[in-house]
Amino acid sequence: MKQHNQFKKIKSSNSSETKTVSKFSYVFLWSVLFSLSFTSCLDVIEVDLEEATPRVVIDAALQWERDTDGNIQEIKVSKTRGFFYDTPSFIENAFVQIEDEEGNVFSFEEVEAGIYRTENFQPILNRRYFLSVEAEGEVFESEEVMTSVPTIAGIEQTDDGGFAGGQNEVRVFFEDPAGEENFYLFKFFVDFLAFPDFTVLTDEFIDGNVSSVSFSDEDLEVGDVVTVQMHGISRSYYNFLFRLLAQTGAAGGPFQAQPATVRGNIVNKTNDNNFAFGYFSLSEMIEIEVEVGAEN
Repeated sequence: MKQHNQFKKIKSSNSSETKTVSKFSYVFLWSVLFSLSFTSCLDVIEVDLEEATPRVVIDAALQWERDTDGNIQEIKVSKTRGFFYDTPSFIENAFVQIEDEEGNVFSFEEVEAGIYRTENFQPILNRRYFLSVEAEGEVFESEEVMTSVPTIAGIEQTDDGGFAGGQNEVRVFFEDPAGEENFYLFKFFVDFLAFPDFTVLTDEFIDGNVSSVSFSDEDLEVGDVVTVQMHGISRSYYNFLFRLLAQTGAAGGPFQAQPATVRGNIVNKTNDNNFAFGYFSLSEMIEIEVEVGAEN
């Protein structure tokens, strides 16, 4: 196993030529009539889809890459849109703020429609943070803890991976900290995927042991670069992602339509029935790049 699609011209009397042309015209006429008949059977059907009431969507997944300041963070505020609309419906002029348990306040300013940024965020492991968003006359709140992530212990590659074998595969190893409850999110980015491949994992059966997560795809070729992100996440975020991925499938991405509503941890304090979509999370993250077929 190695790792790493004429009319034929003929001479004849005039009557013969006339007969040939007439035959051709006959066939051509019937072909046109048949085509017109078939076309007249095509009707335009208008599908009248009932649209749900638009809801606020708050994308507040903050991640702190290890060995960086983590001071620049962004939150996106938008609304759900109709089935036939491709352009996101961003919410402008919202109030977005995070406060930590020590009373430090981080204000997010709108840098473009629906995108809010701060450049002075202070990520501290195990510290609790509180999110507040005011949009379209309603207040949304949430809280979460910044969660740590262990170190990636190694990378292995094979050209006989995948469910049936025969695919290039990248496997990431890590050592789970013993004696504590841990949850992980892995993201695998590669150019030919519209969305990253997601995997969530609990240490329920691997506590304190070296474990691994792999990525393979039939289109993954030698020379491709796979960007791997490993996140430490909370139990509640793990449960949310587990339900979300179970409905959408990891390869389709978690932001396409789901058959049932998966609610996040963001609460509408003004009107509980008008809940928001999205999630507020904070995770420490490690990112590495792996070239398929190269020595690691």
